[in-house]
Amino acid sequence: MTFTGAPARGRGARRSLVALLAAHAISQTGNVVTAFAVPFYVLGRGGSGVEVGLAAFFATAPVVLGGVLGGVVVDRVGHRRAAIAADLASGFTVLAIPVLALTVGLPFWALLALVFAAGLLDTPGQTARRVMLPGLSMRAGARLEQSVGLLDGSERFAKLIGASVAGLLVAVLGPVAALFVNAATFLVSAVLTWVGVAPLRDVPLPGSDAAGSDAAGSGPGGVPRRTSYWADLAEGFRFVVADPLMRLIVGLVLATNLLDAARGSTLLPLYANDRLGGAAALGLLVAVMGGCALIGNIAFGFVAHRVPRRVTFALCFALAGGPSSAAFAFGAPLPVLVALTALSGLAAGAINPILGTVELERIPEQLRGRVFGLINAGAWAGVPFGALLGGIAGDTIGLPPAFGVVAVLYTLITLSPLAGGTWRQMERAAAPVDRAPAALC
Repeated sequence: MTFTGAPARGRGARRSLVALLAAHAISQTGNVVTAFAVPFYVLGRGGSGVEVGLAAFFATAPVVLGGVLGGVVVDRVGHRRAAIAADLASGFTVLAIPVLALTVGLPFWALLALVFAAGLLDTPGQTARRVMLPGLSMRAGARLEQSVGLLDGSERFAKLIGASVAGLLVAVLGPVAALFVNAATFLVSAVLTWVGVAPLRDVPLPGSDAAGSDAAGSGPGGVPRRTSYWADLAEGFRFVVADPLMRLIVGLVLATNLLDAARGSTLLPLYANDRLGGAAALGLLVAVMGGCALIGNIAFGFVAHRVPRRVTFALCFALAGGPSSAAFAFGAPLPVLVALTALSGLAAGAINPILGTVELERIPEQLRGRVFGLINAGAWAGVPFGALLGGIAGDTIGLPPAFGVVAVLYTLITLSPLAGGTWRQMERAAAPVDRAPAALC
């Protein structure tokens, strides 16, 4: 990443940007551990595929609710404070799962309630960190496409590390021990954000003494908002509905996330438990996916500003899900599964940097919290049902046919941007957002 601007101010902004990326990676590592520990906890107590899917449903349903209702809160209370509060709440709730399991006992309904509570602030926390990115990038002199790529890369890195650690923890010590580590990651992320990410009012723009505000609930000139919560939410909703490209993006990602949830949250754990020997093999596959996606992120960062967005997005998205799902459908041996998962990861490295940059370019800075929350909620709306449908499909039609359905649908859906039309608006604008005034986060 190339930085420009006044050295003293740039160093402070760079430190904050690096701390934000690190906190995001650590928080996402906690989510990866949860995704491993909960299914194997359910299976370990004799649960069925439907129960695994039900647990995944309760873990992901609050993501949608938190996205819809939490975005306005993020805009009002401030992005930095919202990120810290979200991590603390998730950490304490996750900690309750192993504590109860080791003491008074943890019935299935209580597990469902706790994973629901743990995920409730997950989307607002992720949204808060993402909408801080333009302001910190501007102040650090970083190109927005690179910063978005690094944020996505931090998530990929989290999958690489989290999957490896979680797979070993679950295999050696069991899922309960893994959840203690999970709770600790959220606490570390909250402390790192509090200590390392300065409010933007303390990180001036290079060459300027103007300051931003940590509380994005302020309007232009620092004047407090006087609209109601529901009016703010409606304003964000109107923006999403009125923007044709946003509507297409939400629809496409909703469909692919549903398929990803069926595959990743339910079918893959069931397949690993039934045919690959358990959590260690699943950890290997998820780690390969995360590691290769991280490499894809880094490589894409060097060419992101040069390639056509729409065609790159469609082709990489199709490669990210179709071939690897087909390999599971045909019962390929583990080395082939690893190789095609690696291909999927490399291709996936380009998807979120393109999407994130397009969204930040189109969304007005004062609406970013609520609009990102609504977009994330819409994109995640199918995830709980996908996880549940994956469990039902695995128990009814069988694992190979279920993977085959995912492969076909995924490929057809992700190639749709090649048809053109409104999708052409993905291409970069004449005046990109990282040359505009920085966001007041």
